[in-house]
Amino acid sequence: MNTLPNIPDYEITQCLRPMTELDLPLIQRIELASYDHPWTLGNFADSLHAGYSMWVRETEGEIIGYYILMVAAGEAHLLNLTVAPMWRRHGLGRDLLKHCLRRACDHHAESVFLEVRTSNAAAIGLYRSSGFVDLAIRRGYYPARDGREDALIMKKALTC
Repeated sequence: MNTLPNIPDYEITQCLRPMTELDLPLIQRIELASYDHPWTLGNFADSLHAGYSMWVRETEGEIIGYYILMVAAGEAHLLNLTVAPMWRRHGLGRDLLKHCLRRACDHHAESVFLEVRTSNAAAIGLYRSSGFVDLAIRRGYYPARDGREDALIMKKALTC
């Protein structure tokens, strides 16, 4: 596994910007490196065309993370939040989530929902520490190597 360059975080220039169609091949590479059952290019393209709130974090022209947020009728649904493998465990997921929650507020959402694999302890920890609460288990929601995996449904009420 690659490691981050030995540069203090404050010296790494990063920006958040809306995702574009030109980003999709780079995002697909991160997706393939991150998941056994990744989103397809078509999933990302469909989300862009539907007008979802889609953002990327990049440094020096390299995409290192992204999220997809769908908002309708006062509710937001976090569909995907991913940090490139070599950039994990440096607070970027938390930063992306904070930005996502601000965007949900910008769209006048009163709450944010998400599903997360029950085996994804790191993501569950991030969401719980960010104020999400467990709502239910959705049985067999995700494809898995040995069949299907359950999803934990979580919710965060927003006070925008």
